[in-house]
Amino acid sequence: MGKIMWKNELESVVSRGNNQEIYKALLGVSNEMINQNQKMEGKKKLYYISAEFLIGKLLSNHLINLGIYDEVEEMLLKYGIKMSEVEEVEMEPSLGNGGLGRLAACFLDSIATLGLHGDGIGLNYHMGLFKQVFDKNLQKEQPNPWITEQTWLRRTNVSYPVIFGSGTVKSVMYEIDVTGYNNKSNTLKLFDIDTIDESILSDDNIAFDKENIKKNLTLFLYPDDSDYFGQLLRIYQQYFMVSNAAQLILDEATAKGSNLYDLDDYAVIQINDTHPTMVIPELIRLLVQRGIDMDDAIIIVSKMCAYTNHTILSEALEKWPIWYLERVVPQLIPVIKMLDVKVKEKYKDKNVHIIDENRFVHMAHIDIHYGFSVNGVAALHTQILENNELKHFKDIYPNKFNNKTNGITHRRWLLKGNPKLSGLISESIGSQWIQNPSQLKNLLKFKEDDKVLDALGSIKRDNKAKFSDLIREKFGFTADPDSIFDFQVKRIHAYKRQLLNLLHVMHLFIRIRDGEDIGPPRTFFMAGKAAPSYYYAKNIIKLASEISIAIEAEPKCKGKLACFFLENYGIKLAEKIFPAAEVSEQISTASKEASGTSNMKFMMNGALTIGTGDGANIEIADLVGEEDFFRFGLTVEEVLRYYANGKYRSMNILENDSRLKRVFELIHGGLSKHVPVDEFMGIIKSLTEYNDEFFVLKDFDCYLAAHERLGEAYVDRAGWNAKSLVNIAHSGSFSSDSTISKYAEEIWHVGKFVI
Repeated sequence: MGKIMWKNELESVVSRGNNQEIYKALLGVSNEMINQNQKMEGKKKLYYISAEFLIGKLLSNHLINLGIYDEVEEMLLKYGIKMSEVEEVEMEPSLGNGGLGRLAACFLDSIATLGLHGDGIGLNYHMGLFKQVFDKNLQKEQPNPWITEQTWLRRTNVSYPVIFGSGTVKSVMYEIDVTGYNNKSNTLKLFDIDTIDESILSDDNIAFDKENIKKNLTLFLYPDDSDYFGQLLRIYQQYFMVSNAAQLILDEATAKGSNLYDLDDYAVIQINDTHPTMVIPELIRLLVQRGIDMDDAIIIVSKMCAYTNHTILSEALEKWPIWYLERVVPQLIPVIKMLDVKVKEKYKDKNVHIIDENRFVHMAHIDIHYGFSVNGVAALHTQILENNELKHFKDIYPNKFNNKTNGITHRRWLLKGNPKLSGLISESIGSQWIQNPSQLKNLLKFKEDDKVLDALGSIKRDNKAKFSDLIREKFGFTADPDSIFDFQVKRIHAYKRQLLNLLHVMHLFIRIRDGEDIGPPRTFFMAGKAAPSYYYAKNIIKLASEISIAIEAEPKCKGKLACFFLENYGIKLAEKIFPAAEVSEQISTASKEASGTSNMKFMMNGALTIGTGDGANIEIADLVGEEDFFRFGLTVEEVLRYYANGKYRSMNILENDSRLKRVFELIHGGLSKHVPVDEFMGIIKSLTEYNDEFFVLKDFDCYLAAHERLGEAYVDRAGWNAKSLVNIAHSGSFSSDSTISKYAEEIWHVGKFVI
């Protein structure tokens, strides 16, 4: 479609002023231009398999990458229409949850931008994780449908039979185009079945019959696995994903001339976390089915598969009872047992066996033994894997392990998400940073430039005001844009220590009631979802809501302190949060967070980090310097030493800290008259009777001290803006373009890459 033609056709629609029609027209223009794009081709192809792809709304992202965003925005404004109003028509794809899914989405963007031949493979979840709503300050889960008539999803003719122990289903493959900057594109391939029945759900909860696989297989991401049939459904989903992936890979490779023995010349597979692990035995099974000897099939597949580890938490290192697998995927059992036999013949160490003495199948062990690469996602995380959690494997395979620190795409999280800041950057250093984010370091020469620093502060203040307007309209919250905007947005989990954040907020609340000065006014924002069966995490959300109510009811807090929990956190809300943030809370227990990516998004938008020496926090602190990073807390070595020697006693800390005692009194029925005395007894017990597994009380004192330093630094506005600029300047080190170029050069060996 020629430029004049699409502009004329689009303007005729825009002039009528119907946002629904404008969105439909823009979707058509984008799809037509994408079809004209250069498609990545080559002999060898990357297949990035992941349970999650949190891609967010696509309209503006496509328009930016296609190079027509400014023209479209100008046309809309000519008729008094804002792009944001048109974007409201688009539903946010419910294909992911948190960091794992957003990482995969950023990686696909960079794979396309760098011109690499590679596609994503996942599942087409109809309802995503869930929509988070609140009832009496308690999280409730509702279905989150997103597939409408006007969608980026494109149904294809590709279909495969997938065999389960309970019968065979027939898949259908959908595609979503992934545009890279400069008009290159790849695809996200999502598998589904036509028999999914959304009517088995009610409107106000996510309960459903977990046994009826043909109706529920792709309904939800991470269906509740607190019961037997929920756990089986997880296995059904994972096998469905990888069986389709394996059949697709073999078909595409043979179509290009592979004789299957040379399959690694045509395909490389990145296994993103353990959810896609069964692609290894499935590929082996299919190769044997096609006449290849089992031993040869194992060798072939082992040269194709690479594994990214995202956690050291045992709950996330999947293991399944073999009798579950026997029920769901009986055809894989002979292969898995053979893989285990080969390991046990070679290694007597039970720590590296695939099937343990309790007959559990360890998925990560399959990935490590029968893949050619194992990578962590931050320098510290990889070090912990090599020296502790996976040391037994590192000793066996010293050359398999490597680090690839996570990255994010600046085009989504800065160029699109923060246009005024992007404009200031381009005015100051040129626009080369858009394709080469390392150029952001050139901002450092403006560290003492009052004009640039004042502009930076003005942009942040404007973004805060806009965010205040947004949450007032959306949630009914009133936030003072002249207060410090402090954010912690991530999945609610004990190790991420939202509780430590709340203890600090309650401490400030008590100080204000006592008539003390807490320094600059502060507004704390928290957002994130708790797993439906994770009642402890749900209780933390309720505590945050009750704290918010208590602060709102205290006249002395007005203009000094506020705390809000933001409902149903997703990409749409995130795109508003990061530009407005001044403080980024990255306070997980040292050694527990593999990397983090919100820390990078906050950093590139000029927020300063208060954080532990965990995950990628360490790399951020090393880059910006300790003076521009508020570090606190136990080190990894100290945490691991406490776990090893068992000498930590949380009650000793509580008994000797009057501040904590008063906070505990507040939790124990002091927030308001309507909160029962024992409402949060589970939280109190976790910190006392159960000895505070994640060292919340141990880090409380130094966390408060770090916040004191932060408050003092904030008073010097020019100094704060300079710190903000330093963080932005160094954020280019966490570009997903850079991360992907390392994957391509050191692991995948596919296509050309430029950086």
